[in-house]
Amino acid sequence: MTSAFSPARFCHRLVVNQLRLQRGFRLLVDGLDLCVEPGSAFAIQGQNGSGKTTLLRALGGLHRPAAGSIAIEEAGPAREETLAERSFLGHQDPIKSSERLFEQLRFWADIVGAKRERVDEVLNQVGLIHQSGLPGGVLSAGQRRRATLARLLLEARPIWLLDEPAAPLDQEGRTLLGALLDDHRSAGGIVIAAVHDPLPGRPMEILWLGQAAMALAS
Repeated sequence: MTSAFSPARFCHRLVVNQLRLQRGFRLLVDGLDLCVEPGSAFAIQGQNGSGKTTLLRALGGLHRPAAGSIAIEEAGPAREETLAERSFLGHQDPIKSSERLFEQLRFWADIVGAKRERVDEVLNQVGLIHQSGLPGGVLSAGQRRRATLARLLLEARPIWLLDEPAAPLDQEGRTLLGALLDDHRSAGGIVIAAVHDPLPGRPMEILWLGQAAMALAS
């Protein structure tokens, strides 16, 4: 389980200015201004096809905006497209079927510059320490999602961009997710999630997408 309190570590702000997003010739988002402060969280909601995933991908540097800017501020001037400070969790969990879980996470720790000793720690946090020696192919959908959450913890990046993160989780897994989100925000981290239903944990502000118009609601 996560700790009840995490000391503040992040001081990043995500700033979006007059963002326009298109998919093909279809306009999805136009004129979006958004400033997300440290410790804040937004739930992106809207009907299928409204641009939720496209917006997440743009915020993660995976989709080129038609216009506008996305920048990250950290106690200094804004820097555009700073990919190393963002973690993206999509619909598909990047877990290999034939490789043991702890081996995959050790490899990922090497990639992101984390200590290998943290692998057991994050596996314990997400409740998979007893499954660490299993190949990814025998894990359930919920366990695979927990393993992907362990990757987020290893990356230790300030901005989490999550696409339906609770979809494959049971109630216990949703409770765990809520605790991880709360801990990340307590550490000054930012959470932006595309969702159909509210996520567990502390309330989030809502960003509605649809008809190329945005409305904020608390």
